[in-house]
Amino acid sequence: MEKLLRVLGRWGLSVVRTMGRMIIFLAESLYLIFSPPFKFNLLLRQIRFFGTKSLVVILLTGAFTGMVLAIQLFYTLRKFGSDALLGPAVALSLIRELGPVLSALMVTGRAGSSLTAEIGIMRISEQIDVLTTMALNPLRYLSVPNIVAGIIVFPLLAAIYDVIGIYGGYVVGVKLLGLSSGTYFSQMENFLDMSDIRMGIYKSVSFGIIVSWVSCYKGYHTDETGYGAEGVSKATTEAVVMSSVLILVWDYFLGSVLL
Repeated sequence: MEKLLRVLGRWGLSVVRTMGRMIIFLAESLYLIFSPPFKFNLLLRQIRFFGTKSLVVILLTGAFTGMVLAIQLFYTLRKFGSDALLGPAVALSLIRELGPVLSALMVTGRAGSSLTAEIGIMRISEQIDVLTTMALNPLRYLSVPNIVAGIIVFPLLAAIYDVIGIYGGYVVGVKLLGLSSGTYFSQMENFLDMSDIRMGIYKSVSFGIIVSWVSCYKGYHTDETGYGAEGVSKATTEAVVMSSVLILVWDYFLGSVLL
C-alpha cells in the first residue's frame, strides 16, 4: 500500500509540475506579444502555415460534415414533423459547436503536429540553445508568432468551415432530399442570433491559443521525452493528443458557462 501511494504521489507531483511549467510558458509568451519588437515577418509566415495550408482539409471536412449532419437531422426532424427546420438545425450545430471544434481538430492534426516536430528538431539540433547563447529569447521567435497566428487564423477557418458546411447541408437537404431552397435558408434568420456567432468566435480563439501553446511547449521541451527521432515522435504524439483532449474539455467548459 505504501509503495502504491508513493507511485501515485510521484505521478501527481509530476502532473502538477508539468501544468505549472506549461502555464508559465503561456504567460511568458503572452507577455512577449505586447513587448517589442514584434516579428511581423514570422507572423505572416505562420498565418500562411496555419491558414492557407490547412484550407483544403477544412473545405473537404466542412462540406462532408454539413452533408452528414443534414442527412441525420432530416430523418430525425421528419419524425416530429419539423423537417422545415433542417436549415436552422444545421447552421446552429455548425456555428455553435461542430465548426469551431472540428476545424480546430483538423488543424491540430495537420499543423500542430508539424509545428511540434519543427520546434523539436530545433531543440535536439541545439538551434534553440544558439538563440539563448546570443541573448535572444527563443519564445519571441518560436512561440509568440504561432500563438498570435492561431488567434487570427482559427476563427477564420471556423467561419469557412461553417459556411461550407451549411452549403453542404443545402446540397443534401434541397437537391437530394427534396426540401425547398427557401425553406432551408429562410428560417435561419429567425433562429440564429449574435450570441450564437459570438460563442463560435470565443471557442475558435481559445482553441487557437490551446493548439499553438501546447504544440510549441511540447516541441520546446522535446529533450524531456527523449533525444533524436524517438523524442520528436513522442513529443508530436503527446502534442496532438493533449491538444485534442484540451479542445474537447474546454469546449464543454465554455458550453456550460456561456449558455
